[in-house]
Amino acid sequence: MYFSSHQIPELDGLNFAERMSVVRGASDKLSVPKKLLLNLIKLAILFIFFMYIARAGDWTALLYIVGLIVAYPMITRPLTFMLCRPYFTEVRRALERQQQES
Repeated sequence: MYFSSHQIPELDGLNFAERMSVVRGASDKLSVPKKLLLNLIKLAILFIFFMYIARAGDWTALLYIVGLIVAYPMITRPLTFMLCRPYFTEVRRALERQQQES
């Protein structure tokens, strides 16, 4: 499981902007059911934390906000990378071809 795009072997040797471009391109290639699944998971995480924040007292709401800020990317980024990984090589080749043409 990859928590950073820097750890993904298919994206090795690319700078940050190029890695994010490949990840965006790969996420565009996801099928509708996979996109729906990913977005439902994201929505569930947000919903759970916002319910806790809404019901929390004064200072405990801050703890839930910090928890959301930490937990959301720690859960969603690896899921996004896992679902998009089959498309990374294809999108990277397309990016390299596009760069060679420029």
